[in-house]
Amino acid sequence: MGETMWDTDPQHFWLRGERPEHTVVHDEELGFWNVYGHPESVEVLADWSRFSSDTSRLFPAVEGGTTEGNILQLDPPEHHELRRLVSRAFTPKVVADLEPRITELTGDLLDEATGDDFELVRDLAYPLPVIVIAELLGVPADDRHLFRDWVDGLFEGQGRLSLKDDRATQEEALRGGVEAMRPILDYLGEHAAQCRRRPRPGLLNDLVRAEVDGARLTDAQVVNFATILLVAGHITTTMLLGNTLLALDAHPDRFAQVREHRGLLPSAIEESLRFLTPFAAVARTTTAPQTLGGVEVPADQLLMLWVGAANRDPRVFADPDAFDVTRDPNPHLGFGRGVHFCLGAPLARLEGRLALDVLLDRFPRLRTDPARPPAFFDSVNLTGVRSLPLLID
Repeated sequence: MGETMWDTDPQHFWLRGERPEHTVVHDEELGFWNVYGHPESVEVLADWSRFSSDTSRLFPAVEGGTTEGNILQLDPPEHHELRRLVSRAFTPKVVADLEPRITELTGDLLDEATGDDFELVRDLAYPLPVIVIAELLGVPADDRHLFRDWVDGLFEGQGRLSLKDDRATQEEALRGGVEAMRPILDYLGEHAAQCRRRPRPGLLNDLVRAEVDGARLTDAQVVNFATILLVAGHITTTMLLGNTLLALDAHPDRFAQVREHRGLLPSAIEESLRFLTPFAAVARTTTAPQTLGGVEVPADQLLMLWVGAANRDPRVFADPDAFDVTRDPNPHLGFGRGVHFCLGAPLARLEGRLALDVLLDRFPRLRTDPARPPAFFDSVNLTGVRSLPLLID
């Protein structure tokens, strides 16, 4: 089964080998600018002073909103201050020290899986990273079934907010987003309150006690920041694992290479991040009039960077529609670029490499099941399998 046969979002034209007519184009219907090119995306991601992450300023504020403490929507210096609070939890040494635990968890989860109904996401790709990030945060990993329901609710059927909508329509859409977040915000708020009453190990406890410029973080900052860590801390790895296996299965010659030479696993993962980019789009706003890709973009405009398309830009990637596990260099944007480069990238890479290595050791004939096709996340912003049934004998 090739990638053109997968049931991916119809708006993800790059997965069908199609190229955009222009690298920067205004979406007249929704009122923002689509950026499809790789050099143009790098330019935006690398310069927060010209292209801000604070997209909330273009939309009406809603009660209970999640922008306070949302590191994804902060620019320096506030961004640096919050990022510094948790960066020590993702240092190379801390991540490397997790290797035995990740390998142990992978083995335990595979021990529980049943051979006649093995589904990669349910049985491994979801629980593995969510247990790891829950343990790092210091919340019960046994609650992971709750996390999945909540996170699925955040992304399933996620529509695009239009700048052309009237204020009332925008407010209604934003309130809907806040309500979808409410269960996970309440959950983490309760655990943060417990940390305030009685210290315990974990990042959540560290956030509760952290100070920035002599002041403690507010409850909203703690909870919103922890929510980003919990959601982003597992969903990328979940999709990375499923996407890598799906892409390898669709290219048997490449799969044979990786089976024989496990040293290729890291580059296969990088190629998967390029080929099937989990977070297909990220947003920025212009702080002043800019020229991008030869196009004049006014101030206070929303840019949607389609990094999934940028990762297939033929100006940067030779034979961009080929899945090449030996591609080098591979400057994909799967983990972003600039000050917002994914904090958890080393952990996601480690989890992916270790889990795939154990899988291939345990199931030498691992392959997709023609009778049970994969299912993808129902969101234009994501490219990732939410279900991947496999045959293991």
